[in-house]
Amino acid sequence: MDASSIRPFRIGGTWRGNASDASHTIVSINPADGSIAATIACATSNDVDEAVALAWDAFRNKPWRKLRPDQRATTLYEIGRRLSAERESLAHLQMIDSGKPLKECLNMVDSAAGHFRYYAAVCETWQNEVTSPRGEYFSMALAEPFGVVACITPWNSPIMNEAQKAAPALAAGNAVLIKPSEETPQLALELARICLEAGLPEGLMTALPGYGEDVGAALVKHPGIRMISFTGGTDTGRTIGAIAGQRLIPVGLELGGKSPHIVFEDADFDRAVAGVMSGIFGSAGQSCVAGSRLFVQKRIYARFIKSLVEKTRALRVGLPDDPDVQMGPLISKAHRERVAGYVDLARQEGGNVLVGGAPPTDPRLQNGWFYMPTIIDGLSNNARVCQEEIFGPVLIAIPFEDEADVIAQGNDTVFGLAAGMWTSDYARAWRVARELDAGSVWINTYKQSHIATPFGGFKDSGIGREKGLHGLRLYSQIKSVYFGMHEKPMGL
Repeated sequence: MDASSIRPFRIGGTWRGNASDASHTIVSINPADGSIAATIACATSNDVDEAVALAWDAFRNKPWRKLRPDQRATTLYEIGRRLSAERESLAHLQMIDSGKPLKECLNMVDSAAGHFRYYAAVCETWQNEVTSPRGEYFSMALAEPFGVVACITPWNSPIMNEAQKAAPALAAGNAVLIKPSEETPQLALELARICLEAGLPEGLMTALPGYGEDVGAALVKHPGIRMISFTGGTDTGRTIGAIAGQRLIPVGLELGGKSPHIVFEDADFDRAVAGVMSGIFGSAGQSCVAGSRLFVQKRIYARFIKSLVEKTRALRVGLPDDPDVQMGPLISKAHRERVAGYVDLARQEGGNVLVGGAPPTDPRLQNGWFYMPTIIDGLSNNARVCQEEIFGPVLIAIPFEDEADVIAQGNDTVFGLAAGMWTSDYARAWRVARELDAGSVWINTYKQSHIATPFGGFKDSGIGREKGLHGLRLYSQIKSVYFGMHEKPMGL
C-alpha cells in the first residue's frame, strides 16, 4: 500500500474520506521501524449518525434477523472461510499495524476465523428454552437480538478481538458497528469488507475508524445504540459503564488485569519457568491476562528466579517478520515511555531490576518501540507497580509462604481477570483455584484460550462474558412467550 495515500472507509455503498484531504485522518505507525503503515480517513459524528441509521434500516428491513439459524450460519461459515483464505495478507497487515510477530498474527487470524465457524455452529444448534409450566399454559424463553450494537476494540490483538465481538453479535441477529483502536485501524476495515463479500447484507457490519473521544464517545452516547461491548482499559470502561447505566442499556466490559502467576515448590520446575516467561513476555506483555505478578514459594524462590533471569536474558527480541523472534516492539513510543516510567517507579520504590529495564541496544531496532523483557524483585505486593496495570514486558517477583499467604496476596488487587498456578498437587490446585478472585484460572498452563470457554473478569476487570454460549447470550435479550391452554376463561 502507498503510505502517502489515504485509505477510505465505507458506510453502506458510499466510500468516505477524500484521498487528497489529510486534515481528518488516522496515521497508523509501524511500531517496529517508525514508518507509516497506513493513513486512514477518520469518521465524524455525522458518519456515526449515518452508520447507525443504516444499521437500523438493515436490521429492520433486511432478512438477516428473520433468517432461520442455519441460514445465518451459512454466511458466518463463509466469513470464516474467507478469513482463512486471506490468512497471510491479513496477518502481514496486522503485523505492520501492531508490531506483533508474524507468527502471532497468523495465529490471531486463525482464531478470528475460528470464532466465525464456532458461532455458525452455535447458531445452527442453539435451542430456546421451554420453561416448566405452573398452570394451564405453555411457556418459552426466547433469545432476541438487541438491534444495533457498538463494539469498541483494543490495539493489542485487533483481528481476534473484532471477530470475538462481531461473530456472536451477528449470530444473535444484530447489526454491528465496530470502532477499532486508532493505533490499529486497518483490520476492522478488512473484516467489514470480508463480511460484505461473504454475503452479509449491507449495513449490518460497518467499521468506523476514529478516535475514542470522538467516534467512540459518539457511539456510546448515541440513542440508536442498544448495547455496547468494550475491551480496553478499566478507566475508560468505567466511563462507558456509567454512560450505559444512565441510558439503561446493557454493556459488556472486558478490562484490565494484574494477574497473579503462582509457582508452588512441588511444580515441574522447567515447565513452570517456561510458562511464566510465556505468560508475561508473550505479546511483549501487552495482554490483559499477562501474568505480571509472579509469586514463588520461598523454598525454591532463589533457584527459580536465577533460572528465570538466565532464560529471559536469552529471549530473542527483534523485528516481527523474523521467524525466530520471540518478542517484538511495544505499540508506540508513548506506550514505551509509560512502561519505562513504571520501571523507574519500581526503582524508586526500592525494587531491584534483575534483567532488562531499558530499550535494546541493537542498532537494527533503534527506529522501533522496543523494550527489553524485565524482571524486578525486592518489592511487596503493596507497591504501585504490583497494583497498577503496566501492560508491558515487566514482571514483579514476590516470594510467598503457603497457600493462605499466596491466596491473600493474589487477591489483594482491584483486578480479577486471570490467574495461574504450577503444582503437582491437584487437590491443592483445586482449593486455590476456587479461592482466587479471577474469571480464568490456569493450572499447569497459562494463557490457554478456547473459543467454547467463557472469558471475562471479576471486580474491576469487567462485566459479562465473551466466548462460548455465554458470548451469544451477551448479545441477546430474553423474551418470555406464553401460550394459554385454558379450557375456561381465566379467573372463572
